[in-house]
Amino acid sequence: MKLMIYLDAQRLDLVDDAGRVAKSYPVSTAKNGAGERKNSYQTPRGRHYVRARIGDHAPLGAVFVGRRPTGEVCDAAAYAAQPARDWILTRILWLCGTEPGRNRLGQVDTFARYIYIHGTPDAVELGQPGSHGCIRMRNTDIVELFDAVPAGTAVEIVEHEHPLR
Repeated sequence: MKLMIYLDAQRLDLVDDAGRVAKSYPVSTAKNGAGERKNSYQTPRGRHYVRARIGDHAPLGAVFVGRRPTGEVCDAAAYAAQPARDWILTRILWLCGTEPGRNRLGQVDTFARYIYIHGTPDAVELGQPGSHGCIRMRNTDIVELFDAVPAGTAVEIVEHEHPLR
């Protein structure tokens, strides 16, 4: 299995070992576009892998701060009360870059930037950039993806989808 994230299409594909797309999901990547630098609030490009899986068996909408559940559950009322909050919900797939100087080590380290694939409130629109650098997904979709991919799963983030998909 491999995950492909296309920034232009705002889509994540779960790709099987034969190279076939097993499932596609709408996502929301960084409002500030693509980039690897620390404090850029951009989504890093290149080859990564899932270094940690956090939140197994947490309820839909479980709120995480610092990768720890707060005990809160985000529902429509909670989101309406704090729409500007950077909600990290349900599950976290924490990414680590594999390319030194591009997305690993120093000022471009994806893992040290806390870049995740995670759930987001239902009211957040997917299919367009809007995150602070992470890859946001519907809560039901992140549960499905979380259950399908183990730690170590390859993740590639590219700006443009290959035209022959």
